[in-house]
Amino acid sequence: MNQGSEREWPDLAGRALGGSVIYANDELFAERENLIKPEEPAFRPHTFGHKGQIMDGWETRRRREPGSDSAIVRLGCGGVVRRIVVDTSYFTGNYPPEVSVEACGAEGYPSPAELAAAPWTTLVPRSAVAGDARNEFEVASGPRVTHVRLTIFPDGGVARLRVYGEPVPDPRLLPASIDLAALENGAVVTGCSNMFYSSPANLLLPGQARVMGDGWETSRRRDQANDWVAVRLACAGSVEVVELDTAHFVGNAPGWAALRGDGGELLPRTALQPDTRHRFAVSGGAVTGEVRLDIYPDGGMARLRVFGRPTAAARTALAERFLRQLPEPQLAALLRSAGLPAAEAARRAEARAGLACLDGLPPSARELFRLQLSTYR
Repeated sequence: MNQGSEREWPDLAGRALGGSVIYANDELFAERENLIKPEEPAFRPHTFGHKGQIMDGWETRRRREPGSDSAIVRLGCGGVVRRIVVDTSYFTGNYPPEVSVEACGAEGYPSPAELAAAPWTTLVPRSAVAGDARNEFEVASGPRVTHVRLTIFPDGGVARLRVYGEPVPDPRLLPASIDLAALENGAVVTGCSNMFYSSPANLLLPGQARVMGDGWETSRRRDQANDWVAVRLACAGSVEVVELDTAHFVGNAPGWAALRGDGGELLPRTALQPDTRHRFAVSGGAVTGEVRLDIYPDGGMARLRVFGRPTAAARTALAERFLRQLPEPQLAALLRSAGLPAAEAARRAEARAGLACLDGLPPSARELFRLQLSTYR
């Protein structure tokens, strides 16, 4: 399951999605930021700095009193955590024998001091881990979280922390037109013909690709067929603009590409240029919830963007899912801020009766959750 689940679920904590390590009580031997680097850990023996062997991970000093060390990661996008990996690669005589992982859901961008007072729930109870290994933990489905806290007992080094899960976008932050194919909005790759060099999930990452390896690349075809990737969009929407970016693919860009939605053709077979950001207007406002990108005959693509307007039903479904997945204290506070009396907000937060969270909301609250825009189809 490991490779399959990690391709299905993005690393919510990863730098590629915008995660950051906002706190560590100690990082004397190696910086906390290494925890969320997208690349696999590396090791160069006999490479010393003034504090010792340079390690590709987070490493604290040796404790001389009881206690533990911890680091807090702000997730690149809030979501439901499904799997945790505490990777101790190359930490052999200096790894922590036990770890735990907790999570919380918070509004906005709280400081470490504010998070210290927040309610935290346990994702991984205090558990034994091995050195120089990928220590993997299944996580029972829970509420949407925005931060995780890794605690190591008593000290030592961890190379990477991976937090695989399902993004749950905040509807308040989604404008009228969104990238329906963005991973951070909830899009996911459902299939592809070939992922020999790199994962097709890279197509859906935010930002521009930095190098060729940040995109999706297939092996060279020696037959008459072509490669393809299928994507379930974040929600159904009326497509306005499609972007096919071949950045950094110079001698290995596809010669042509086509894009189809479940409602019909969005882009006919069209010639592509190497190392180019191609943008195409889509006329007709076709509504689709899935797309298939065909590349001819093979090659690499850096990013796929499908800009469009969510349908009214899809917008409501996004808001309902977001509210249903929030931790109860956060949901109650959010409903109060949206104009509900405290008692009513508490009742709805406790009940979580599907769309009952949205029914009867005052106009100001419906506007807050982007549910009152007449431009939506």
